[in-house]
Amino acid sequence: MPTLAAGEVLEECLRALESQTVSEFEVVVIDNSGTRCLQTSSPRVRVIANDHNVGFGAAVNQAFRASNATYLATLNDDAVADPRWLETLLADAEAHPRIGMFASEVRLAGTGTLDSAGMLIAADGSSKQAPPALSADADALLPSGSAALYRRAMLEDIGLFDESFFLYCEDTDLGLRAQWAGWGCRYVAGAIVEHRYSHTAGRASPLKAYYVERNRLYTIVKNFPARMLWIAPFASIARYFWHLAALISGHGKAAEYLDDGHSAAMLPWLAIRANLAALFRLPALLAARRRILAARRISPKEFRTLLERHSITVRQVAAL
Repeated sequence: MPTLAAGEVLEECLRALESQTVSEFEVVVIDNSGTRCLQTSSPRVRVIANDHNVGFGAAVNQAFRASNATYLATLNDDAVADPRWLETLLADAEAHPRIGMFASEVRLAGTGTLDSAGMLIAADGSSKQAPPALSADADALLPSGSAALYRRAMLEDIGLFDESFFLYCEDTDLGLRAQWAGWGCRYVAGAIVEHRYSHTAGRASPLKAYYVERNRLYTIVKNFPARMLWIAPFASIARYFWHLAALISGHGKAAEYLDDGHSAAMLPWLAIRANLAALFRLPALLAARRRILAARRISPKEFRTLLERHSITVRQVAAL
């Protein structure tokens, strides 16, 4: 569990973990605040303190390397787990030994509304929480890192979170790499957490807009089959159009961005900056792509079919 600030929200999260119906687990809190002030009296909780914010993926990787556990569960510090959260995830994992990823039933805090049953992906690589259409266990594309369970054997096979992402989309990249390697994902109904969505990084901020756009590009260069990679720029243009339409009508993330007091004039610059960053990192991304495809256990056609089965339109992305 990475965190940037200790406080009431984190304490509530930790109290919920103390109430889990299983007992053989350790909580590792990675303090990314740089203050080294976070302390805990719980014998179950271990704190890893960093001198600066190393990002979500790097923090989770620290916890993984410091543990020998069979499973790694990730949980945002603004999420509150139901007492049977871990029990339910672990039971499903034990029943499906060839599945590597398990998505939680994520509900919006204080509302009871189902917010996520895993993640969907668009033709331009944008990933979004799956809509609440599932009421029972089902195959999924990949879990949201806000509340997920990963099998250690899978992580040792495909590698850990890509630390160059720093923030956002690292769970999408990991999930796609896992699918290329033949590890599936399941949505586990009943593994409930309540999440204060984007409590830490803000609902729609320039920081979030930049990293989501840049890391979307990182993800498609590393993971998309060639046919989908050529289509992605055109899908991106279509998404930009639908973002503009949503902005004019006062809906979607673009409108939320303005409502939070940010300038619309900054959005084109953030997109340009994200593309330049991806271009600068292109050699490293292409090298990672070659490694992923060289180790793949499914065909590009099978991968495309999988993504089509768990797809979302760019218009839907702009409207959410």
